[in-house]
Amino acid sequence: MALRAGGRALRLLPGRLRAPAARLGSRGAAEAQEDAEVNTRKKTFTEVQTERLEQAERTVLIKCPSRLNEKKLLQYLSSHGKINSHFFFENRGIHALIEFSEKSSVASLQDVVGIPKAVEHHVVPFKSRLFTFTLKNPVAKTAEETPVHLSPQSHIPVNELIQKLHKADSISSQMYILLNEYQLTEENIKLRFLACSLVQDFARAYFPDSTVKPFGSSVNTFGKLGCDVDMFLDFRDAQEHAAKMKKGPFEMEYQMKRLPSERLATQKILSVIGDCLDNFGPGCVSIQKILNARCPLVKFAHQPTGFQCDLSVSNSIAIRSSELLYIYGTLDPRVRALVFSLRCWARVHGLTNSIPGTWITNFSLTMMVMFFLQKRSPPIIPTLDQLKELADEKDKHIIGGYDCSFVSDLSKINPTKNTETLDELLCDFFEYFGNFDFRKNSLNLRRGKEVNKPESSPLYIWNPFEQDLNISKNVNQPQLEKFVAMARESAWILQKEDRTQRMINKEPWGLAALLIPFGKSNTNKMRRTKGMGSETIRSLLDSLKLSNASNLQKAVGK
Repeated sequence: MALRAGGRALRLLPGRLRAPAARLGSRGAAEAQEDAEVNTRKKTFTEVQTERLEQAERTVLIKCPSRLNEKKLLQYLSSHGKINSHFFFENRGIHALIEFSEKSSVASLQDVVGIPKAVEHHVVPFKSRLFTFTLKNPVAKTAEETPVHLSPQSHIPVNELIQKLHKADSISSQMYILLNEYQLTEENIKLRFLACSLVQDFARAYFPDSTVKPFGSSVNTFGKLGCDVDMFLDFRDAQEHAAKMKKGPFEMEYQMKRLPSERLATQKILSVIGDCLDNFGPGCVSIQKILNARCPLVKFAHQPTGFQCDLSVSNSIAIRSSELLYIYGTLDPRVRALVFSLRCWARVHGLTNSIPGTWITNFSLTMMVMFFLQKRSPPIIPTLDQLKELADEKDKHIIGGYDCSFVSDLSKINPTKNTETLDELLCDFFEYFGNFDFRKNSLNLRRGKEVNKPESSPLYIWNPFEQDLNISKNVNQPQLEKFVAMARESAWILQKEDRTQRMINKEPWGLAALLIPFGKSNTNKMRRTKGMGSETIRSLLDSLKLSNASNLQKAVGK
């Protein structure tokens, strides 16, 4: 018997800023915990990742029976060492994640865990940190059952979200509610790092000094519940260790296999690890080795955690991109609230898709938001060049000839003096890109400026580090036109709606009105009437009307 979590307290996770206290309600008994999180948020990206990777090595995952006594389970596990934290979740059955205080506790538990009896299938005797817990006499234990709280591992459906947004008192509050419902929870982040750590156990059978680390949405503060886990096999720590060993009057090196190119070495390594996961990895299924891609990778499903995973090798520039977004997401709470709201809006209207294609990707949309926030007056986040100016020697990174240097110490970055509300920012984002000259200009986040397009792609967003690449090269003309049309329509709705009346009528308003596909709900259709009280607003609405097709085509360069 289990209780599913009915909601989460409105707070953000360690490594990021939370919404202003006025929007979060009373602090109450959680005050001490939130104060501790303030200190955690000041840590650098690398410090946070290092702590979480170490936590994951002290963690085990246990599949439990549907009926269990939580107290007795924890008492038994505690006999192997102190438990720092634990939680239960549902994924093809009930699972418990147990984090011990010491890594030796994991070894102690492994020493007493039995090998499954081979009845129909022979088992591969790899001793992982995945266990199955069963009751020897389940009938006699029924009276001792206690309900367990299940940590949610997916976000609520959009229609349920819209109902929650009705209860807010401003668009800003609606955006923080969406953020709270969609962002990765502390428990989900721990599960992601554990998935990486379990893959690392296999990798270290071949490469003892290697590590497997998550990157992208799992660590950059912009991950949504249910998103894939991008991970990479890192040999950098081993290489740094080798460099230290070269000091002294003589030199000694390992004899190693030599291959003609780094790409070939990457392909061979991933091929072996992919086979290892496929043949011996408990819960690793649907392995696909995509070795001829620009960035070779192995895709697989990790059933115990429920994640779809992509494994690559030493993806250094991707890690720098993750850290850059981590910094932007941590500097100001409005950044993440705006990104999450716009990503949800884009998915509802079919502007983004989980399947690769000609539409705008979540990464491109996030970079458009970052550029928009750099353009505010005063700016809400700094440009990449400004972050580079604050970098010291340890922050300097040249990767493949590209300068990926920027400051890592958040305390060196001055807070913004911009006081705009999220209400204003959301509407202005739609207005800005609804009237952006995509035919002529591109977005450059290093400089925070619109610059002339270097080539004729419909949408051109400079890669922040690999400056010869366009991260939105996949976007075609029809998809860009659709984005501009939706941005203009959304700006028009936010400007035109009678919020008070819609709240009285219990109709979707503000952000909620934008999360209903346009034209599919009478509630969301806004009749465009004349007689606006302000000439300024009237001219703005006229400029946003989609009936003026020629203006739309001119903006996107058709």
